[in-house]
Amino acid sequence: MTSDSSSAEQRRLQMADIARLAGVSTSTVSRALSGSSLVNDETRKRIEELARSLNYTINIGAQNLRLKQNRTVAVVVPYDSATRQHLSDPFFLSMLGSLADALTDRGFDMLLSRVDAERLDSAAQIYDTGRVLGVILIGQWRHHDQLNQLAARRVPIVVWGAQLPQQLYVTVGSDNVMGGLLATEHLIQSGRKHLAFFGDTQLPEVAHRYEGYCKALSQHGITLDERLVVPASFIEEGGRLAVEELCQRGIAFDGLFACSDLLAMTAINTLREKGFQTPDDVAVVGYDDIELARYFHPPLTTVRQPIALAGQALVDALLVLADQRNATPQLLSTELIPRSSSRSG
Repeated sequence: MTSDSSSAEQRRLQMADIARLAGVSTSTVSRALSGSSLVNDETRKRIEELARSLNYTINIGAQNLRLKQNRTVAVVVPYDSATRQHLSDPFFLSMLGSLADALTDRGFDMLLSRVDAERLDSAAQIYDTGRVLGVILIGQWRHHDQLNQLAARRVPIVVWGAQLPQQLYVTVGSDNVMGGLLATEHLIQSGRKHLAFFGDTQLPEVAHRYEGYCKALSQHGITLDERLVVPASFIEEGGRLAVEELCQRGIAFDGLFACSDLLAMTAINTLREKGFQTPDDVAVVGYDDIELARYFHPPLTTVRQPIALAGQALVDALLVLADQRNATPQLLSTELIPRSSSRSG
């Protein structure tokens, strides 16, 4: 097939993707993009926006560059422009280390990049240049729709995150519902009855941990008290702000499930400043099992995510996609690691 015919075929396939996302026929897409008056303004604008988001104009040079045995994978870590969560976050560092090891073992290089969490679709730009054979994205954030559009464009992308309804892209993630259930059940079995929850439930993974928290409460006959649920960002001061908010609400609590170890640690420090002792007054469970968790005072009970396995699974799934084969989402098991921060009695 010649370069011109290959380009035409690729454009035809993309036009079909646009038509499917817009809910119209390919002939309507063709007319809209050619400026035909037969398409109404609202439909044309919707089609044009989809075409822009799907990068409809193919960069043939980039395609050819990728065919030359590209051995580089982009690892993209989104950032929230409001909170500016740092790459120095221990979870990010652990994940990046796992990915670097997995890529090195398979003979690939890693190119690290950051994108605004509100524009996850911009993660494809580095792929479009031809510099990398695919993208591993750490986190879905709030834009499931943008990731679906990348999948419709056939950008080889694998996302560390939760499995969601009507998902077109491939995810690798841990069982967050089970993780939330394990953490909450452990606190209940430790004799705690008034359990606070810290996390941003607008994020898919945290929403699943919250689902597990609610399920455990229900299974043990404990009524959910929304006053104990506090939004908290994955930033250094997130735990402090959440503890201050919880204390201002004036609601009694004797247990805390924080959706990251960093949240849990900063929460424990803030509780100590306010006269609460952990675990005597408030038992605490975190999430991730970062390296520092076992050395913290008191050593932190947490839900372990299999980070080493995650790196291998993410890389393997991406290489399958880059080979133009189908990859399936994977759900990795989680495990409760009990330590002193939640001991009973």
